[in-house]
Amino acid sequence: MTNPRSRPESHTGVEIHSQPHRWAESLRDLEKDPEIERTIHGFSSSRRWLFIGCGSSYYVALVAAASWKAATGLHAQAVPASELLLFPDLVLDQGSPPQPVLISRSGATSEILRAGDFLMAKGIPFVAVTCAAGEELEKMAATTIRPAAANEESTVMTLSFTSMLIAIQYLAAQFAGNARFLGSLRDMADASRTFIETASPAVKSFVETHDFADYVWLGQGPYYGLACEGALKVKEMSCSYAQSYHTLEFRHGPKSIVGPETLIMFQLSRAGFEPERGVLEEVKDLGGTTLVVAHEADQRAREAADLLLELPLEGDEYAGLAPRIIPAQLLGLYTGLKKLLDPDNPRNLSRVVTLRE
Repeated sequence: MTNPRSRPESHTGVEIHSQPHRWAESLRDLEKDPEIERTIHGFSSSRRWLFIGCGSSYYVALVAAASWKAATGLHAQAVPASELLLFPDLVLDQGSPPQPVLISRSGATSEILRAGDFLMAKGIPFVAVTCAAGEELEKMAATTIRPAAANEESTVMTLSFTSMLIAIQYLAAQFAGNARFLGSLRDMADASRTFIETASPAVKSFVETHDFADYVWLGQGPYYGLACEGALKVKEMSCSYAQSYHTLEFRHGPKSIVGPETLIMFQLSRAGFEPERGVLEEVKDLGGTTLVVAHEADQRAREAADLLLELPLEGDEYAGLAPRIIPAQLLGLYTGLKKLLDPDNPRNLSRVVTLRE
């Protein structure tokens, strides 16, 4: 059996660790991208935005919708592409159609393309956010935002997830003329280099010294989408059972699974820090093992965390969302390697989901 330490470094590992550098590169390119101005001028009257994706791209949509509302003050919603296709009357307000943003790393996902066809048939133009040039989605869209150097080689979305999120956040800040948010995004790219240098060995050591039967990610508000994506990373890269919940909802039934063999992971927010910390302390009192990600933790949170990872970022909290998913990516990577799995080729998965007609 191959020792995972002797393997060449995976594309997935390289791409996870490259993210802060790639984000800075993407932000510089976005500042010169004419599609940003074209999107702002073309959709400046839109008061309601609809973010659409599949899988990880849907979780990008969840976080992006929260970021959009925070940065612009406009209504924003996220739905899976399948929801638009199967229940359009529950998604679209016929009297006032929303401004859709279709998110797809490949620009070739079947359900996203079908959603694009559906919107075009309704006469509703849309914005595409993708990492691939010249694909069908871009040809269908009114405008396309494409973050530079974000189209990773691996199957599992890591760099593309964060890069597409940051691109949408950048568009939101420019759309609203929110200079504070823009400054916070630029600061985030720099601060994240130190964060990942600290988080990577800490998560690796934690994985090597613990064995878990279940994994649960918790988050509220904009962090709920990160919790969903965190659970998915563990499933995809390590074939482990993982769940996600809103933090305070975990008390209402799901806490029955708490025990030393269950890793409960918290995305602690600034706005909801005290009540979320209360759930953390309750889980710890019940004998759970805890991993905590926060911008800044107090002594009580430190005492309740088996592993604490802090991202000390000044400025707008929403600008720090992208790097907060890094611990989940690392957890999936190192857990998969510990189980002698290949993170670049997860079981039953393909890079693009293409459905038969």
